[in-house]
Amino acid sequence: MDTTSVNPLVIEANIIEALQTVFDPEIPVSIWEIGLIYGIKVDPSGAVGVRMTLTSPNCPSAAELPQEVERKVKAIGGVTAATVEVVFEPPWEPSMMSEAAKLQLNIL
Repeated sequence: MDTTSVNPLVIEANIIEALQTVFDPEIPVSIWEIGLIYGIKVDPSGAVGVRMTLTSPNCPSAAELPQEVERKVKAIGGVTAATVEVVFEPPWEPSMMSEAAKLQLNIL
């Protein structure tokens, strides 16, 4: 692929769309809506870095979720490489959820 045609904004939008299909097995809401994605950086070369957290450091899906995120990001057109960094600062809390997630989980 000709990397000069990579549009980071389009790739980021496609990443967000893909992350809305990734679910924490314990919470029936996407990891995007739960607020587990802290940042997405798209380099003009198509290299992507995702910063994410988990609902808890002891999350039973601690190994699977970052791998699924990496697979989904790598599958997006224009992405040349993907890395996922799991961080716990700041710690996740329910206030990080979108309004849609709170409604779906009856938290409002």
